[in-house]
Amino acid sequence: MKKSFGVLAPVFSLGGKYGIGTFGEESYRFTDFLAKSGAKVWQTLPLCQTVFGDSPYQTTADCSFNPYFTDLDDLFEQGLLLKSELTSAESENKRIDYGKLYRYRIALLKKAFSRFDFSDEFVEFVNGKEFNDYALFMALKDEYGSLDNFPEEYKKRDKRALSAFKEKNYENYLFYVFTQFTLKKQYGKLKKYANERGIKIMGDLPLYVARDSAEVWKEPEVFALDKDMKPTLVAGVPPDYFSADGQLWGNPVYDYENSGKAVVSFFKKRIKRGLDRYDLLRIDHFRGLDRFWAIPRGLPAKDGFWKEAEGYEILKNFGNKRLIAEDLGVIDDGVKTLMKKTGFCGMKVLLFAFGGDPDNPYLPKNVTENSVVYVGTHDNSTALGHAKSLSASEFSVFKKRLNAVLPRGVAPVKVKSDVPAAMIETAFSTDAKLAIITPQDIFSLDDRYRINEPATVGNWTARFPKGIFTDDAAEKLYLLAKKYKRV
Repeated sequence: MKKSFGVLAPVFSLGGKYGIGTFGEESYRFTDFLAKSGAKVWQTLPLCQTVFGDSPYQTTADCSFNPYFTDLDDLFEQGLLLKSELTSAESENKRIDYGKLYRYRIALLKKAFSRFDFSDEFVEFVNGKEFNDYALFMALKDEYGSLDNFPEEYKKRDKRALSAFKEKNYENYLFYVFTQFTLKKQYGKLKKYANERGIKIMGDLPLYVARDSAEVWKEPEVFALDKDMKPTLVAGVPPDYFSADGQLWGNPVYDYENSGKAVVSFFKKRIKRGLDRYDLLRIDHFRGLDRFWAIPRGLPAKDGFWKEAEGYEILKNFGNKRLIAEDLGVIDDGVKTLMKKTGFCGMKVLLFAFGGDPDNPYLPKNVTENSVVYVGTHDNSTALGHAKSLSASEFSVFKKRLNAVLPRGVAPVKVKSDVPAAMIETAFSTDAKLAIITPQDIFSLDDRYRINEPATVGNWTARFPKGIFTDDAAEKLYLLAKKYKRV
């Protein structure tokens, strides 16, 4: 890849008519904006169906697409929804109301399914069984609520019992296959549209899956579980930049000690599926493929300990052209060695650069070609939000340090509102192959539009203001990218 830039924008944050961003009109408008601005990459967050808490990093099935992303207008055009039903689904809310979506969106999709005539294509899709475990798991969840509540014969996947359950609940099973059939087609059409305009889709692979997930149900031997399929160890991170007490994520961790070969095989399948779905793939929490923080169930995050992983065995045959490592957090020699052996692009986050250490690895001078440079990620404050959080004296120090590394000819930062544009220019000026920026920083939005604040609840609800992705904004961004030879 020659020098280029991209934009990190979660699908759910795009400003559609139906309360949450979808694979519909708003995604095509955003793609057009990217093309006009000269961007070559659209980085998404994970597109999978979420569990309680609505985090895209906690999925009910790693293979799934989120039913909330269904393009309802497409279903209307197929004759599967009525105009009145579309109208009832409209919502002008400025933040995503997941409770409302949970109550009404699946019910609406079930209405669409009730009018769906099974085509040869759909029958072939069902028989292919790509989403068999997902659909069966969801049908069981509808009946019993969660994996913990499954009767023993279903929890332990007794073939005869599952066959009888599937036969009894076949219509509901087929409904969940239908959601994935629809979403896979809609996403495929959107990706083709983006690729034809020179834009690659960068997906995001969470290191872990959720406790209440089809993966844990199907392959429990891969995870550190007790005889009742409850985690003995859960995932998180030690105290760090984001939390003085560490973070307790709660996902079951991998059982390399007892099932190393199974874990390696499991993770390889996940990466292959991600590369089949996306043009580029970011591996989240990459350091967990060298060592990971394991927390005994019931204890706080700070009481965890490090365990060894087998990252190189997982990664060694994938090459390095399409995989990006989120090598943030506690980076030690083991992670550095794994990065060197794989040759993956790492990440550099400029918002981490200005703490005063002259050897800070995130300073622009230390951003190497084999990097993806960010102003900030979905876990950070926006550039303006960060500036606003600083006291007058803190901002004075930050401003001095930022001005010291600005590209030649760029006007120095004087006030907090100058920060987003200065940070974008700084990112574009680095040697990194790829610079990723966010709509929040392009349009100088503050932390009301922050996507996630780690170690807190109530995240993943931000929606971009309607009408911001204009041709004028795209042209300004194009000229800026051209200045730094990123188009």
